[in-house]
Amino acid sequence: MTAITPDTLLAELHKAADAVSSLAAKLTDADVLAPSALPGWTRGHVLAHIAGISNAMARQLEYAARGETVELYDGGYDGRTKAIEMSAGHALAQHRTDLDAALQRALGAFDSLDADADAGDADGTGAGGWRAPISYRGGVVLDGGLALWRELVIHASDLNTGRGPETWSRPFCEHLFTFLAARVPEEQKLVLQPLGLPPVTIGAGRRSTVISGMVTDIAAWLAGREPSLGSLRASAAADGVDLPELLPWPSGVPAK
Repeated sequence: MTAITPDTLLAELHKAADAVSSLAAKLTDADVLAPSALPGWTRGHVLAHIAGISNAMARQLEYAARGETVELYDGGYDGRTKAIEMSAGHALAQHRTDLDAALQRALGAFDSLDADADAGDADGTGAGGWRAPISYRGGVVLDGGLALWRELVIHASDLNTGRGPETWSRPFCEHLFTFLAARVPEEQKLVLQPLGLPPVTIGAGRRSTVISGMVTDIAAWLAGREPSLGSLRASAAADGVDLPELLPWPSGVPAK
């Protein structure tokens, strides 16, 4: 699997943000109140969450540029939840306004990192660079960019408008294979066998299970989403078996 470089990630963030904006532009006020693909959440909840995480990640970068860190959400996880509930029922026009502003703020923060590199910070290690520390998972700005990429792509599918996991790119799916390896139980080893692609092994347990299918179906399953192409199969010792239970989404940020 190819590592995601800052330049590639920046381009992917712009594509993912454009996709979310395009989907939001096609919604009606009635659509906002309709169920999303996430249990208990309307599309309004998903839109509010996307705006919230975009603003939160922008804030991470704004503080990092000053050599400071700040918690991901103002008020922590409770603050995040309250903000989503307060905003979920907004009219579509307000959702679009909030979403556009949040995406522009986040993309602007990441775009400024690219400008810093052009000005002489090419290794991304200086103040405000891709390796600047942030509080999110005790990581660096690059980790924050990968997180926002995941949020935008996955939640675009969660809007339940017909753009499902089958639209996820191969690099994105392969990134999820790495990031979501933390969901493999200790006793398990999963051999992921995407159709037409090299296998990927995650987990180090003694019980080995082969998960085969289209790369997007495997990634969707790992992400706790419904595989959309119906290709997923699990086998152990050449026999068909049930898909194994996975651990919760990696700690540090909730599954939604």
